[in-house]
Amino acid sequence: MWFIHAIQRVARYAIVLPFWLGLFMPAWSAGGSPALGPAALRAKLVALGPQLASNQFQGPLYLTSTERAEQMEGDVYALVKHPFGSVSAALSDPGQWCDMLILHLNIKFCRARTAGGATQLDVRIGRKYDRPLAEASTVLFSYRAAVVEPDYLDIELDAADGPLDTHDYRILLEAIPLAEGQSFVHMRYSFSYGRTGRVAMQLYLATLGRGKVGFTPVAAGSPGEPQALVGGVRGVVERNTMRYYLAIETYLDALSAPPSQRLEKGLEGWFAATEKYARQLHEVDRAAYLDMKRKEYQRQQTAP
Repeated sequence: MWFIHAIQRVARYAIVLPFWLGLFMPAWSAGGSPALGPAALRAKLVALGPQLASNQFQGPLYLTSTERAEQMEGDVYALVKHPFGSVSAALSDPGQWCDMLILHLNIKFCRARTAGGATQLDVRIGRKYDRPLAEASTVLFSYRAAVVEPDYLDIELDAADGPLDTHDYRILLEAIPLAEGQSFVHMRYSFSYGRTGRVAMQLYLATLGRGKVGFTPVAAGSPGEPQALVGGVRGVVERNTMRYYLAIETYLDALSAPPSQRLEKGLEGWFAATEKYARQLHEVDRAAYLDMKRKEYQRQQTAP
């Protein structure tokens, strides 16, 4: 979702012909793929053994993306050095999801609330700079703890609508316990876009997003040259999928600190983790990120 404000800045100058409005047809249906479930997730762990053991991430992590019609999907599979009980307790608490999501560069605010007996996350998405909350776009996620069992966790966040003709947002998180206090985590991020969003995406990729890449290799690099990596829309979804995953991982890491120190540990951890993949994820310097996020976290705690 981080690209939305960038493409809005471009699209408002390009989408100016009134007759275009009559051409914006309904988008393809989407919603993302379902959770794998505990048995399939264990089978996935076995199948991904070689990739988890040796990869460009220098750790037990595997990322993949899919582009079909007007729906994008990114998946991360990873071993985390946290016992399943801790992972389940943190991720089955909607309030803690807001503390996780605020680590993301473009999440400006998150508040858990109950409406009609259902739990929702009021998420505001904005630019990578410190800006008034009124300038951010709202995406209202439905939070669902689909399965919370001693040996399997399935948490799903869904939003029907977003800005600029984007829709069917989904963040899915499932996990299973492993030996030696570890867990195997699968996170999926997906969204869909209609014709307006597709035009704006094309404009973004031709301007502000030009030259940005994801993580999937597409060709062997020439001697002395960086490896060729996927770009375009798949690059967009891979970058944002990784940002969300790193927010979850670094939040879990921060739980080892006393409560009064967790925010700083999480912020420092998220920035350091993204800088490991600076080619894809670097956007602002450390001081700017920390200053902005401290203010946003405080606003998140005190806003009415």
